[in-house]
Amino acid sequence: MKLGSFYPVVCTTRLAESRDFYTTWFGFEITFEADWYISLRRPGGVDEPAYELALLDHTHPTVPTAFRKPVQGLLLNFEVDDVDAEWERLVTQGGLQAELDIRTEEFGQRHFIVADPSGVLIDVITEVPPGQEYADQFSADYMAEKFGAS
Repeated sequence: MKLGSFYPVVCTTRLAESRDFYTTWFGFEITFEADWYISLRRPGGVDEPAYELALLDHTHPTVPTAFRKPVQGLLLNFEVDDVDAEWERLVTQGGLQAELDIRTEEFGQRHFIVADPSGVLIDVITEVPPGQEYADQFSADYMAEKFGAS
């Protein structure tokens, strides 16, 4: 299978609020907008790929009847270079409510969590070297690539 694109589509009751959240706080731009569907794209750069996200009115007839429910239990990871700077921008200065305060985890992440207007959790992460208990659970190639470990 040749994959041309892959992106999440969030079924929501709050299209406009969710659109504004992702365009305001995470740099997404609107590529298509109807009253039932919004396609968002975060432009890439020289060292960064483009990312896509879509928002869909959960009651739209293209969604099979049995699945016409708003999103629940979804967590999106946004890996960034400097999670502390994002904490400052989004929570301290921006006023977004932290659902999980910034902290460093032994499994190799420094992160915090906020929620979008639909209740989708946004985990903002910077990878850090894991504690020894978790280091052995990563492949040697991954550890070498990420942290220069052998």
